[in-house]
Amino acid sequence: MAFSMILGDAGLKADSIDTNAEVTLDQVDGGFAITAVKLILKAKIPGATQEQFEELSNKAKEGCPVSKVLNAKITLDATLVG
Repeated sequence: MAFSMILGDAGLKADSIDTNAEVTLDQVDGGFAITAVKLILKAKIPGATQEQFEELSNKAKEGCPVSKVLNAKITLDATLVG
């Protein structure tokens, strides 16, 4: 996952990363399309500050190749767990 690589580049290593995606599928133009994806990320990263976590998780979201392909609204709900 890109997030693990980005953490490593920042000198951090996660104890755990749990990511889920809630996908919205709507009927459009006589067919179906993915119109929205809500990413839910929970990670335990020793030594990471909340600010670092937010910056790095958003960097992973923005650089995601799958997100770039989808013509959908992508949101991220990221939580740093202790």
